Amino acid sequence: MHTCIAHVRKIDEETWDKPQLLFAHLMGTSNKAQLFAESFKSGGWGSLCGLFHDIGKGTEEWQRYIRLKSGYNEEAHLEGNPGRVDHSSPSAKMVEDVFGKNIGRVLAYCIAGHHTGLPDWTGSQSSLSFRLQNTTTTNIFLDLIEKLDGCETPTVQLKFNSHGLDMSLWIRMLFSCLVDADFLDTEEYMDINKSRQRVRYANITELLQQFNKKIKVISQTALSKNNTPVNQARQQVLLDCRNAAELNPGLFSITVPTGGGKTLSSMAFALEHANRYNKDRIIYVIPYTSIIEQNADVFRSVFGKEQVVEHHSNLDINETTAASRLAAENWDAPLIVTTTVQFFESFFSAKTSRCRKLHNIVNSVIIFDEAQLIPIDFLEPILETLNLLVTQYHCSVVFCTATQPVFEIPAKFPRFPGFAPGIIREIISDVPSLYAGLRRVKVKKVDTKNMRTWEELSDELSSYERVLCIVSDRKSCRELHSLMPEGTYHLSALLCPQHRSDIIKEIKEKLKGKGTIRVISTQLVEAGVDIDFPVVYRAMAGLDSIAQAAGRCNREGLLENSFGKVVVFVPPRKAPVGMLRKASETASSLFNSGLEDVLDHESFKSYFTELYWKANSFDSKGIMNLLRPDPISELGIQFRTAARQFKIIDDSMQRTILVPYNEGKSLILLLEKSVVDRQILRKLQRYAVNIYTNQFTKLLNRGSLKEISVGVFALKCSVEYDKNIGLLVDELPSDPETFISC
Repeated sequence: MHTCIAHVRKIDEETWDKPQLLFAHLMGTSNKAQLFAESFKSGGWGSLCGLFHDIGKGTEEWQRYIRLKSGYNEEAHLEGNPGRVDHSSPSAKMVEDVFGKNIGRVLAYCIAGHHTGLPDWTGSQSSLSFRLQNTTTTNIFLDLIEKLDGCETPTVQLKFNSHGLDMSLWIRMLFSCLVDADFLDTEEYMDINKSRQRVRYANITELLQQFNKKIKVISQTALSKNNTPVNQARQQVLLDCRNAAELNPGLFSITVPTGGGKTLSSMAFALEHANRYNKDRIIYVIPYTSIIEQNADVFRSVFGKEQVVEHHSNLDINETTAASRLAAENWDAPLIVTTTVQFFESFFSAKTSRCRKLHNIVNSVIIFDEAQLIPIDFLEPILETLNLLVTQYHCSVVFCTATQPVFEIPAKFPRFPGFAPGIIREIISDVPSLYAGLRRVKVKKVDTKNMRTWEELSDELSSYERVLCIVSDRKSCRELHSLMPEGTYHLSALLCPQHRSDIIKEIKEKLKGKGTIRVISTQLVEAGVDIDFPVVYRAMAGLDSIAQAAGRCNREGLLENSFGKVVVFVPPRKAPVGMLRKASETASSLFNSGLEDVLDHESFKSYFTELYWKANSFDSKGIMNLLRPDPISELGIQFRTAARQFKIIDDSMQRTILVPYNEGKSLILLLEKSVVDRQILRKLQRYAVNIYTNQFTKLLNRGSLKEISVGVFALKCSVEYDKNIGLLVDELPSDPETFISC
């Protein structure tokens, strides 16, 4: 036991460092996991996960294996590839043998999956039941077993609802503690310099002090330059948010019209509330990767770039090397800006890289910006998880939007899987007056019978000096843009985030002066992008999307005639199939029934209730059934199957590629020449584009892509990334000879 090795690393090509001993790694991981799990009163469970997670390395076979190839093998602690010796299955079986099926089964899920991900209970050779039945612990060194056998059995256990997600979420939280503790303890040995160089983040109190200084300057400047009703209303919103921070932790809503300053005001609430109730971090959740950079930029301007961790799912690296595993994000900062996809898919994931962060969500303030975009198909498991975060994991949750969805159970809709009526507390003191005071546009009466062609629309749009037109898909955006006069801006997710950010910045600067500015965009500008046009056109969409589009019109209330102009039109192509199509049809139905005031906040209750009625299911993939403990099979939970099914965006239909836009080119080269590094990956998220799988195959077949790291692809040639419209997928550069320069 005293010479068992856990990990080894090279100093140079021929020299190995002194190995990390197994018992030292078990103790180090145990101490960290216990500390993490204490945040939800499960420290004893975390401790046992850490103590037993690698006990399967204490066999002659595994110890001989790690010493192969020049004396050691630096990848030996990973599993899942041919030739590697399974140590997690014996570890999982040992913990069941020691603690029995009740306690042991919980620990076994975590330990069996700490490299390859949480397993299903049944269904394949990777399932926990199969692995427990087909492994042995007889080869583990006896003195190692005796050393750990005297561990104290944990006595603290949460009360679980056998019909809900309580147990599966708790196991996933323990799994997160183990995975992060294992990663960090391994990193301290494998890369001590990286461990020492972790960014020193400010705490909540320091962030609040910095915020107060910055917001005071922002408020004084805004009121001194333009003491308009809009800026006065923003100050009232900010005051309401600060006052509400004293309320006890729980569920909240911030209902503010677009342009009402909810981004910084919601952050004011979060900081004051976190400081008052000793919360550890603030997590700001945004619906689209396409707009995350703007909010992150706002927060970076307030707190400094090192204090904001921006994390989304564009670069979800494969866990195939030691370096890639250590580069996984763990949300160890007090301010996280992430996406709806990254946040919720992490809660239902089985992968170590996704689950690693979960224990750091405990005791947080979580803000959902544009909460109406939380996906309806998964609303039941999502709302139950949020309720558990509030009731069992010490979180406060804030739903922030101009178009507040109905997440409480309506009296006429008892089957809706929402919160009890009255449990969500509104932070804004007088919502009706706020909406009336911030009315800045008039919406032209909607004609749902008259379909417009792109040619007709381009002629009409070209008659305006300043106009924004929003459509519902990339293809429509390109088709309409191609018919517009030269100089018209194009915005879609085929531009990488940094490119979009640069274009939006350029548009904002031009809007401050005089001159023609026309923009054709997808819905990415509707949520959180604070551009301001006198005229906005919107293709028929859900009522919430129309209201969000209207928020880009006369945003600052500075037009001489007081009101901006919003036109809703029926485009030649319907909204994409699914909830976007149903949302559009629901809005059309309301218009046909006589709805006139699109922007009345009371209209959204009727809209969302009708939209929810049209939903085929609030759990379209059966996630609840997969994650409920099966009492017949003694705590049988299908973690891996649930993870495959819970896909807000079907990643089997999408791939991510990196594009050589500006700094992206040098970052791609850096990643290509180095090991996978968390900081490089963070930066490259701003130079990534998601495309459909068939488009990816098309680019691959025409020789446009190169694999620069395992599973990470980049565009070979910059001429296939247009400076105006972004990635050229279905089209090639106009001059094929430009490929010669590649």
